[in-house]
Amino acid sequence: MRAFRRVTSPALVLDRADVDTDQIIPKQFLKRIERTGFGEFLFWDWRQDPEFVLNRPGAHDAKILLAGRNFGSGSSREHAPWALQDFGFEAVVAPSFADIFASNCLKIGLVPVVLPEGEVRGLMAAAADGDELTVDLDAQEITGPDGRVVAFDFDAFARHCLLNGLDDVARALEHEDEIAAFERAHPAPFATTALP
Repeated sequence: MRAFRRVTSPALVLDRADVDTDQIIPKQFLKRIERTGFGEFLFWDWRQDPEFVLNRPGAHDAKILLAGRNFGSGSSREHAPWALQDFGFEAVVAPSFADIFASNCLKIGLVPVVLPEGEVRGLMAAAADGDELTVDLDAQEITGPDGRVVAFDFDAFARHCLLNGLDDVARALEHEDEIAAFERAHPAPFATTALP
């Protein structure tokens, strides 16, 4: 996973509450076995409306998504964060996230930032003009186009993993020498890799 420190970008505003994972990536697109290629199907049903925010010019330039409360609710499909990231988003800012959705975001390096609803609304108003925001995980701050800074809390362990680009495999590999030493000290009573 790629390390994340900060992103400065225009933000896309999706002012809807309770956006569930089936709206983010509908079930008919879950047949792929790889993690790429889902971005073109992001919000598929809503994108049939030519006025939908992802259909507007410059939508692909946005790396920050501002959303309503309870974003990512519904089924626990990991394809939803994959689709957001594949479209180009690096951070999603909302008043709240479904727990499993937020966990799936963290596993791939998509940053879910929780802010009070009033703060999110303020950022949405600023982003409506196409001005850039900065999401800075290192400083745990969002800077608006007017220079206003909003601090946010973030789990220390998740922050460490994101700042250092550590997914579950990379975290295990940090202890590769210790794992190898344990395996040498505790040999299997029989060959576990031998074929009959």
